[in-house]
Amino acid sequence: MGKRFININPNTLGLTNQTKITSDGEQHYFILKDRKSRIIMKDGFQVLNQAEMIRKKNSGAIISLATPAPVCSKTRRFLKKNGINTVSFSDIQI
Repeated sequence: MGKRFININPNTLGLTNQTKITSDGEQHYFILKDRKSRIIMKDGFQVLNQAEMIRKKNSGAIISLATPAPVCSKTRRFLKKNGINTVSFSDIQI
């Protein structure tokens, strides 16, 4: 049995209701993007803005992007450079 994940109300972090956030109960937050199409730079900028909002509320938070979709290599490098990991839904077993 793996870790239990908690759905976070995005309003508590200053984000919109459309944003899906889950946490492992510690300081690790996952921004969920459930789609089939590729994650591109436009999405990367959006995720970075969301991550900055989370970091304002919880300094020291570890943030990852969780998605079943492929992530563009340029976007993956951009997110990694800004401290955001990318993982698959199957890795976190939501």
